[in-house]
Amino acid sequence: MAQFDELRNLSQDEVITHSHARDVTLASGRTLALITIDNGKDHTRPNTLGPATLFQLAEVLDEQKARAARGEIHGLAITGKPFILAAGADLSQAGDIPSREVAKQMAQLGHQVLGRLHDFGVPTFVFINGLALGGGLEIALNADYRTIDSSAAAVALPEVFLGIIPGWGGAWLLPNLIGIENALKVVIENPLKNNRTLKPADVLELGIADAMFSPAAFLEESLRWADRVIGGDIKVKRPNQPGKIERAVKWDAAVGIARKMLESRIGTVAQSPYKALDLLKAAKNTDRATGFAAEDEALADLLSGDQFRASLYAFNLVQKRAKKPAGAPDKALARPVTKVGVLGAGLMATQFATLFVRRLQVPVVITDLDQERVDKGVATIHGEVDSLREKGRISSDESNRLKALVTGTTDKADFADCDWVIEAVFEELGVKQQVFAEVEQHVSDDAILATNTSSLSVEQIGAKLRHPERVVGFHFFNPVAVMPLIEVVKTPQTTDEALSTAMAVAAKLKKNAVITADTPGFVVNRILAKLLGEAMHAVDTGTPFEVVDRSVQPFGLPMTPFELLELVGLKVGAHVLDTHHAAFPERFFESQNLHRLAEHGRIFERDGKGKIKGYDKKAVEIVRPGPGAAMSPMTGEQLLRRIEDGLADEIHRMLEDGVVAAAEDIDLCLILGAGWPFQMGGATPYLDRVGASERAFGDTFHHPPIRGVQ
Repeated sequence: MAQFDELRNLSQDEVITHSHARDVTLASGRTLALITIDNGKDHTRPNTLGPATLFQLAEVLDEQKARAARGEIHGLAITGKPFILAAGADLSQAGDIPSREVAKQMAQLGHQVLGRLHDFGVPTFVFINGLALGGGLEIALNADYRTIDSSAAAVALPEVFLGIIPGWGGAWLLPNLIGIENALKVVIENPLKNNRTLKPADVLELGIADAMFSPAAFLEESLRWADRVIGGDIKVKRPNQPGKIERAVKWDAAVGIARKMLESRIGTVAQSPYKALDLLKAAKNTDRATGFAAEDEALADLLSGDQFRASLYAFNLVQKRAKKPAGAPDKALARPVTKVGVLGAGLMATQFATLFVRRLQVPVVITDLDQERVDKGVATIHGEVDSLREKGRISSDESNRLKALVTGTTDKADFADCDWVIEAVFEELGVKQQVFAEVEQHVSDDAILATNTSSLSVEQIGAKLRHPERVVGFHFFNPVAVMPLIEVVKTPQTTDEALSTAMAVAAKLKKNAVITADTPGFVVNRILAKLLGEAMHAVDTGTPFEVVDRSVQPFGLPMTPFELLELVGLKVGAHVLDTHHAAFPERFFESQNLHRLAEHGRIFERDGKGKIKGYDKKAVEIVRPGPGAAMSPMTGEQLLRRIEDGLADEIHRMLEDGVVAAAEDIDLCLILGAGWPFQMGGATPYLDRVGASERAFGDTFHHPPIRGVQ
């Protein structure tokens, strides 16, 4: 394998997953060679597949193939260390690939090694004994037969989520094994749904696995099953293997539908889903060698490109930085939370209460202006808990227990034993100050008061309290149950105990917390205000809605600026722009047109299902300038550059002012709180790549910039 010498240089720091071979005498007297892949680490470090791992596996497979040719073995099987087959390619190694040529070699190496399981001379098996992701699943797909442990944690091909494609056989083998519609779901749809994985029963039902056994005797049962397959006692039938009719009629139609779905959901900036789609389409009528060669080229393009490097950066943010938040005080300082109080009983308040009672499993009390609102709020929370039970996410006993923990009151004296109180009242400084002042009369001096404000000063909210040091910002994103980010806001008075408690609560809620300074908009809303403000300013000065929407397509955002404005609410959007204009009038625009649009109620014309048909005619008239108005409409290219440079400047100012610790925290907030594309790495890698950082402040956010190689 001399053609892969350059890859050997990448493997010097690799944690090698070794291939241990031994002979197993089957019940029939036949001999099966069993290879166990194991990196020698515990379950916290799954097996991964780097170059050195693949070279070693190739050597072991070659030895066993020679034995098969001599009649010494009658079958070969691969399994993993306890609970884990493999978590795929070693991404730390992939990130060091220096050129497209070496990237292509990585693809070819995987094909050559795993492809050895095909036409081996004797039947080949993979016993999926646990986690099997990416290249781990592709080991199994390259074999003749597969079994799966009924307790396996997860099975998936998540590559598209990471900006690449299943490039070691998966894109060709899977559709030819389970049909095009199922393959589209596994390869494209599931990764784009927050990396949804398959359960063992799904793997069996789809026909990826041929048999499933319980964990107590998984290896023994798999060996017995393999013995019967080798002996011809079992004829494997795969339920979804495509036939001539599917290839002739359904294949191209399914791909066409998937393409339209992608275009409507994510636009066309992300490359990996479309590369995968092209490979799946071609798998209909190409042979194995042609399919693998196409995977080599696609994987080489993506591994060496900008989006994979940005995806790796984003992956490390979510997997590592989010788990060790910058600036977090000692966890030991966190105070226990044994009861939660929620000030308010409206939509956001009931979402908070439902989340707190479910995750913290402690009493939660809500309050509002009158008993009718309180009762309605409690009923809403009970309904959410019932919905969780109906979906099978909690048991009936747990549902009853959670509902019993929720109470409502109009007497704030009932908050006396709360350790944590969060407000979800009207976004007005005086109102928030008043409810905190009222509840402070009843709670202990060390109870934490958290505000969910999105635009007001946290310090000012607590300014009139006896103990302002207990106040912390705790900014959720909507919908509360789904969005994974909380911006935890520290004022100059906030104690380490209060901050540590807030971080501990966020972790128990299974949210990622980023600590920010007390500044207008914190992180997400400030950046979105910059983007939306520039979009509305462009419209205010004569640029058509459609030109503005098209101009920001290179960002790959999940929705256009005006779709986002309608989603958050036009009145809320106008308030956010006003707040930022008041704080930074030289850099943020206010928009009277946006206030008029808010009164009108919409920007888009939609059909009965809510799908956009076009721009609302009245909305277009509202922003049309009056007679004699001076207008300076922009082209899409001019506006894009203006927005890019404006964002680079604003983010640089935020970092200079210490709003967060580093550019990584900005990107983490945007990815988790605003749906900024994973493949773009958030905002700062993109702004570096397009030159906006250099234009705005004469440097880059990252050294070196996060970009692909040639």
